[in-house]
Amino acid sequence: MSSLCPFAKATTGGVCPMKSDKKPDKSGGGAACPVTGKSHGSENKESGADRAAGEEGAEEDPRVVPAKCPFGYDSNTFKLGPLSCMVCQALLHDASKCMPCSHKFCKACISRFKDCPLCGADIEGIEPDTELQALVDRFIDGHARIKRSLAGESKEAADGKSKVIYEDVSMERGAFLVQQAMRAFRAQNIESAKSRLSMCAEDIREELKSSEDNLDLCSQLGAVLGMLGDCCRTLGDAPSAITYYEESAELLSKLPKKDLELVHTLSVSLNKVGDLRYYGGDLQSARSYYARSLDVRRNSVKEHSAVASQVIDLATSLAKVADVDRNLGNEDAAVEGFEEAIKCLEKLKLDSEQASLEQRRRSVLDFLQKQLHDK
Repeated sequence: MSSLCPFAKATTGGVCPMKSDKKPDKSGGGAACPVTGKSHGSENKESGADRAAGEEGAEEDPRVVPAKCPFGYDSNTFKLGPLSCMVCQALLHDASKCMPCSHKFCKACISRFKDCPLCGADIEGIEPDTELQALVDRFIDGHARIKRSLAGESKEAADGKSKVIYEDVSMERGAFLVQQAMRAFRAQNIESAKSRLSMCAEDIREELKSSEDNLDLCSQLGAVLGMLGDCCRTLGDAPSAITYYEESAELLSKLPKKDLELVHTLSVSLNKVGDLRYYGGDLQSARSYYARSLDVRRNSVKEHSAVASQVIDLATSLAKVADVDRNLGNEDAAVEGFEEAIKCLEKLKLDSEQASLEQRRRSVLDFLQKQLHDK
C-alpha cells in the first residue's frame, strides 16, 4: 500500500462535527458531543487572537462550534487514546477484551498473542466488546465526520431548515479514514484497513453523485480503490483485488496525466492487475496490462524526463513486458526490452542526496543485466 495519502492536498477542517442551529448561549451551552453526550461549553470559545487570525469582517457561522474533543483528537494533533488499539495504533475494529485482565484490542490484533501485550497476563479467552465498538463507530460517524465545503450553496435547505455543516476535528474525513487504514495495514490488521477504506470509498462515491466532474474526487477514489485492492491481495482474494485495481485504473485513466502522483497510482494499479494475471497463468492478459502501464510511463517521461523516479518506473515497466515476452517465447522482443531499460538506467545520473533512488536504480539495473546474461 502506498504511503502517500490521496487526501494530502485536501483542506483540513478544524471544527467539531457537531453543530447547532442556534448560537451558543452565554452560559456556555452548545452542541453535545456525539460520543460523550457532554456539551461543548465555554472552553470551546475562540480567543481574540484566533478571531483576529480570520478574515477581517468575516461573520461567524452560528452553526459552527470550535473543536474540542474530549479524547484529544483536535485540529492540531492526533494521538492514541481510549478508542485506539495499542497493537496496531489505529481506532479499534471488532473491539475485543482479553480475559481475565479485560484489556481491549482489535480482535485480529489480540488473536496473535498468548499473553496480554499490556500487562503480560495469560490470555484465557477473548470476548467481544460491543459497547466499546459502538462508541468507536459513533466517534467515526461524529467527530471524524466531514462534508466538503458548501461554499456557494444556499445556507437554507429546500425545506427551509438550516443545513448542518459537518467538518472534521482533526482532518478531512477521507484523510482521517485513510490514516487509520494505513496504520492498521502496517500492523497487518488488514480487515480493519479494508473496513476504513471501504467507508472512505463509499463517502467519495456519494459525493460524486452530485459532482461527477470533480477531478480531485475521482483521483482520490482511484487511489483508495487501489489501496482496497492491496488489502484484498494481502488477504488472498485475487478476484476482488483485480476488480478494485481495474476500477481504480479505469477512473484514473480518464483524468489529465499532469499530476505525477496520479500517473504513478495509475501505472501501479495496471501493473498489479498484470502481476495477478501473470501469477494466475494468463500471460497474454498480463502483458496487456503491463503494456498499458508502460505506455502511461513513457508518456510521463516525455514530459518529465528530469524526474529520476519516472525514469526508474519506465525501466521497471520495460522489464515486466520483456519478462512476459520471454515467457511467451518472443525472445527477440524480450532482449530489446531489457536493453532499452538498461540504457534508460545507465543514462540516469543521480547525486548523493538521492541515495534511496540510486539504490533502487542499482537494484533494477542488476536484475536487467542478469536477465540479459541468462538469455
